[in-house]
Amino acid sequence: MKLAILGAGESGVGAALLAKAKGLEVFVSDKGEIKQQYKERLTAENIPFEEGTHSTERILAADQIIKSPGIPDKAPIIKEAVEKGIPVISEIEFAGRYTVAKFICITGTNGKTTTTLLTYHLLKSAGLNVGLAGNIGESLAEKVIENKYDYYVVELSSFQLDNMYQFKAHIAVLTNITPDHLDRYEYSMEKYADSKLRVAQNMTGADFFLFNADDENIARTFNASDFAGTAVPFSLKGAESAKVYFEGDEIKVNEKFYEASIDTFNSPLIGMHNQYNTMAAVAVAKLLGVEDAVIEQALATFENAEHRMQLVGEAKEVTYINDSKATNVEAVWYALEGIKQPIVWIAGGVDKGNDYSTLVDLAREKVKVLICLGEDNKKLQEAFGRVVPIVAETTSIEYAVRLSRSLSEPGDVVLLSPACASFDLFNNYEHRGQRFIEAVEKIVLKK
Repeated sequence: MKLAILGAGESGVGAALLAKAKGLEVFVSDKGEIKQQYKERLTAENIPFEEGTHSTERILAADQIIKSPGIPDKAPIIKEAVEKGIPVISEIEFAGRYTVAKFICITGTNGKTTTTLLTYHLLKSAGLNVGLAGNIGESLAEKVIENKYDYYVVELSSFQLDNMYQFKAHIAVLTNITPDHLDRYEYSMEKYADSKLRVAQNMTGADFFLFNADDENIARTFNASDFAGTAVPFSLKGAESAKVYFEGDEIKVNEKFYEASIDTFNSPLIGMHNQYNTMAAVAVAKLLGVEDAVIEQALATFENAEHRMQLVGEAKEVTYINDSKATNVEAVWYALEGIKQPIVWIAGGVDKGNDYSTLVDLAREKVKVLICLGEDNKKLQEAFGRVVPIVAETTSIEYAVRLSRSLSEPGDVVLLSPACASFDLFNNYEHRGQRFIEAVEKIVLKK
């Protein structure tokens, strides 16, 4: 079989390596520049590749195409492939064909990375033979080459789900659905929600779908009567259908033979959003037979990924938190809601059509200073100028940190939670978060 792979990032190169290992004829094409580390891996395996262009004739001679999640379906080369009847799939779909391991798949607009990492941590701490892959930044296809795991915890974006057809999760988790990336879905929330629900496709009665019963978009889209698997709703708001919920600091799981009561008091995760994430991860662990005491011990030792409510440090009784991954309003809402102290809030960047109205009450209650970090801060100033006592703006993250230090008092929290994309001043949200960390360490923590 001839295979063409479009995009030579982590997923594309992983798919190419798996294809080569399985004896397929493979060609990799990237219209942009391929990173040196990926060129070296392709060269080492004698896999032909090109960069800076798409050789249309060669690509369309393939029996199947694997495309990077970042390439939209409206891209000319994808349209041509579809017109010719060439199947276009994702790396995840391809990888799933070469393993009998069980998949725990996690998606959602917000919270999927934390939930993925926490689920993996709980299962690994319990001694399960488990791998981690997907949107988290590790290629599932490359891991499947060795195929040494019984379970894979896989973070999935909607873009990955769009090109998955036969793939099936044993346990699927949907944390929430809020507006994001709508430009890829014809600005239709219904189409975006349908994409997220694909995480539960192809399930049988032996499989489980864990979902947020408090989320209106999930409730509107998910039809339990058409679902063959076992639905496991989780809730913080007392949903009658909930099989997983909080009582005080304890998570209760009431799913048939998987009853549990898990104390979360020692968990380092804060905020309502992390209560949802923790319910989902704990429920997965229980469905796979992990004992309550093991879960409680693992919760206490969990360390979240960088740029997600990451504690950078504390100086003069002021806490500095890096939440650079919060690139939409919903993520910022959870960050502001979860912090109980007065907040010096650093926000801004490339606005994605944000509606800040849902943040106004929280800002009025909790935010004492707003520092707008971006080239165009007009919308932020209009939304919060009459709500927050002090509003400043800058295009320098170092100045933002200096200003936050001078305007904060003991007991305050300085929070980088931008609500916006980073591309006006930074390469990506990781770059923005790392620059914030460096500025805090240099300007604040070393003083």
